[in-house]
Amino acid sequence: MADMPMDIITDLFLRLPASTLVRCRVLSKPCFSLIDSPDFISSHLHHTLETGDHLMILIRGPRLLVTVDLDSPDKVSDVEHPLKAGGLTEVFGSCNGLIGLSNSPTDMALFNPSTRQIHRLPAEPVDFPEGSRTRGYVFYGLGYDSVNEDYKVVRMIQCKGGAADELVFGFPYEVKVFSLKMNTWKRVKRLLPAIQLLFYFYYHLLYRRGYGVLACNSLHWVLPRRPGLIAFNTIIRFDLAAEEFEILTFPESLAHENIDIGVLEGCLCLMCNREFTSVDVWVMKEYKVEGSWSKVFSVPKPKSVESFDFMRPLLYSKDRRKVLIEVNNAKLLWFDLGSKRLRTLRIKDCDSSYSAELLVSSLVLGCKGDPSEAKRRRERRALEDKMMQQRSKRDDFLSKGFKLVL
Repeated sequence: MADMPMDIITDLFLRLPASTLVRCRVLSKPCFSLIDSPDFISSHLHHTLETGDHLMILIRGPRLLVTVDLDSPDKVSDVEHPLKAGGLTEVFGSCNGLIGLSNSPTDMALFNPSTRQIHRLPAEPVDFPEGSRTRGYVFYGLGYDSVNEDYKVVRMIQCKGGAADELVFGFPYEVKVFSLKMNTWKRVKRLLPAIQLLFYFYYHLLYRRGYGVLACNSLHWVLPRRPGLIAFNTIIRFDLAAEEFEILTFPESLAHENIDIGVLEGCLCLMCNREFTSVDVWVMKEYKVEGSWSKVFSVPKPKSVESFDFMRPLLYSKDRRKVLIEVNNAKLLWFDLGSKRLRTLRIKDCDSSYSAELLVSSLVLGCKGDPSEAKRRRERRALEDKMMQQRSKRDDFLSKGFKLVL
């Protein structure tokens, strides 16, 4: 490889998964510098997104977090991460190879399972308003702001207690945004009254835990209609560049239907559940243009499930003849667009209920990791070395002190 031109090496490396590239850094100093360079990291991500190569499925469930190679479902890998604690670590969202992790609203991180690099978010306290004492429900969102080339985390927290209990629409809340580029949190001050209702109907959003859906530089949440309370469905969007909330329009004919939202090929999509017998999938082909919504296919209820409570499409197959769908947080199925048949995607050792996210193989966060995390590791090793030295001195002392003189 030493005699191979660098442009050929670059072209070869662009086709490899991130986990292999991490090992290739030791081949030579030029390879090390190339793989660590921001330009190569960006080009590798662009190539992966464009070709659809090295796609994985992130499976999360009760005490389960694994990645599955989409081309080889038997290739299952446990996701071990430094944020793992005694309780359950919440996984919120997947974006360009990163996943969001949370043990609590003040103990969060961005993690790349391919390179095993982590960036711990600075602990950001909840600014409780006067009269509030505890936090209530929490909504998260993870996305890439392509305008500012920055990864951002949105945290929406409800506050409870005191005089706020008497508010008509529930408790007060706060919204903060984390910028990876700046490594700081910022409070969002311009809020919509509709956000208050997201907390009010928190339990109706539990099947996706209120994670924001990323599409077209915005995170989205759906506020479902409720007879006697909310007349029609509402889609709330958070613009990651402007860091502002807006209401997103969609076909008026679906305003009173049972709907949910997702993303398909980077476009926001809307799933309309037809009395639990089938689900229509609509796609917004031109963002923020109401007339660009169109129904692209309809999925009948699988015979293998009793109810059809939840369904969302994940991706098209490479030949675009099938769509991978998630059903009821329990099954992954390939839906054939021509024959309308459904085939279960069986994953090794994943028999319990779970939810799924697409995960690309990328070098985002680099291979060097979070400097603060590296510092913690050095301090931990130094402490362990010091303890070993003290133990060694103690053993030497005991050995000499109890040496028998004959």
